Amino acid sequence: MRSSLLFKLVLLLAVIGILSSGLTGYYVYSANRALLVSAAQATLMGAVKDLNRRLGISVEQATEDVLMLSRLVQVDRALSMPDGPERERAKDELAQAFASMLALHPEYLQVRLIGSADNGLELVRMDSAGGLTLRVAGDALQEKAHYPYMFDTLALPAGQVYQSAITVNHERSSHDAEGVPSIMLATPLPRHDGQPGGLVVINVDLNKLIGPVRADLPRGYRFYLANSWGDFLVHPDPGQTFGFDRGRRVFMQDSFPAAKPLFEHGANTQVVNGLDQPELAPGSIMAFVRQPFGLGVGNDFLVTGLVEPLDSVLANAQPLGLRIMHIVLACSVIAILLAVIFARALLRPINTLAEAATRFSDTRQHQPLPVERDDEIGVLARNFDSMQRQLHQHMANLYDNQRELDYLAHHDALTGLANRSLFFQRLEQRLAGVAGDQRAFAVLFVDLDRFKDINDRFGHALGDQVLQIVARRLLHGVRSSDVVARLGGDEYLVLLSGIASETALGELLDKLMRSIGEPISVDGVSLNVGASIGYSLYPRDGDNAEDLVNRADHSMYRVKAMHHQTS
Repeated sequence: MRSSLLFKLVLLLAVIGILSSGLTGYYVYSANRALLVSAAQATLMGAVKDLNRRLGISVEQATEDVLMLSRLVQVDRALSMPDGPERERAKDELAQAFASMLALHPEYLQVRLIGSADNGLELVRMDSAGGLTLRVAGDALQEKAHYPYMFDTLALPAGQVYQSAITVNHERSSHDAEGVPSIMLATPLPRHDGQPGGLVVINVDLNKLIGPVRADLPRGYRFYLANSWGDFLVHPDPGQTFGFDRGRRVFMQDSFPAAKPLFEHGANTQVVNGLDQPELAPGSIMAFVRQPFGLGVGNDFLVTGLVEPLDSVLANAQPLGLRIMHIVLACSVIAILLAVIFARALLRPINTLAEAATRFSDTRQHQPLPVERDDEIGVLARNFDSMQRQLHQHMANLYDNQRELDYLAHHDALTGLANRSLFFQRLEQRLAGVAGDQRAFAVLFVDLDRFKDINDRFGHALGDQVLQIVARRLLHGVRSSDVVARLGGDEYLVLLSGIASETALGELLDKLMRSIGEPISVDGVSLNVGASIGYSLYPRDGDNAEDLVNRADHSMYRVKAMHHQTS
């Protein structure tokens, strides 16, 4: 016992120490993971905003280039001068300027001067072709009046810049620009009479525009870009981009539910992580920013998104986790050693008292106890000494109470008959006793007639007296070896231990019914109470207690039904 208590106390103290260090370590580890994720979210959001800023700067640069080219003297000459050597010289000089612009900006696919006359015929056109600059001239020049960037630009005031939606370029024979996602930047050019004379257009390659931006991203970042409808313009899987151009639209808000507020509710930023919101960002950290973009129809804004794997962020927490584990293990060992030392010191006086109690339990003799101590051990010793003197008296009282409880547990409090539990116990014993020789016995189910009327008319107190009288008549009507029990309410069970014949059983049933049916006088009131009695026989009607009682119950209901028919 002493070693058991010592072990339990050591275990309790050790568990407290281990849990304290473990929970502290877990808190530190969790807090570190949360800090790493929070820092990663801030970094990711800063990177997205920087992407947008750099993208905006690139578009602004292209806008300034368009305006700069529109101010060249050669542009005015190429538009307003009549055909001749001077105009051709101006076009040649302008072509050289366009070629220089393409050479300086690899992201530019085309630089063109388009006149408003002749259905928007291109006047000067320089294309990027295989990384080189190529001048398109003569019959290869095309009419562009039917393109939105043409008539939308001409509708603008002088000095304004048209910016198209980001879309796939389907202009034929446009060399590197054909089939490439791009942005059109154009500005109108007035004639001397104030009417639009044409426009300068720069076609910007979206992929090359964002190429340097993507190259600067940390390894493992996934970059996404969508228009105001949610169509992917940039995606790690090129097959997911420009779905509207392929007849199968793929939306950012469907792929990333976390981005929905930016499209549906006008939110400007959204950042989520898989540590706090695994249903929105499973295994990832995501940052999305909505930014106004250009004047193109249907492209009032762009949504930029960066996604970083959560594992790469939390990988930095692994070394700390290992260190915390080592610290927790060391603290656990120290906690166990301290628990052993403290438990031994605490249990030494208690063990002394336990030995005295053990000797008293074995010999029933008073042993010297440390009653002279002034601490809690002394109080416990004095109380134990007093307890020894009272023990014998308590044991005698408990024995008497136990007998009374046993009786109440197996007998009906109103009639003193056996209750259901004791009846079934005796029935099971009877079944076990006759299993070998198959001797017959009977179970009677007795239900009083008209008892409910008595309760309703005269009250439950008088009804209880009726139940007691019926119980005595049943006891007087059977042998002492038989068992009479009250099942509940006005129902009784009788176990007849031996049946000579079914004829004798019928005579007994008649006798019991006559006995119960005799007038009952209670408090000056004469009452007539009848009974319906059903029975079952062993082994004819069953070989277990439940079957025998159920058959007797069914038999009783048949008898009661016949009584109702004859009454």
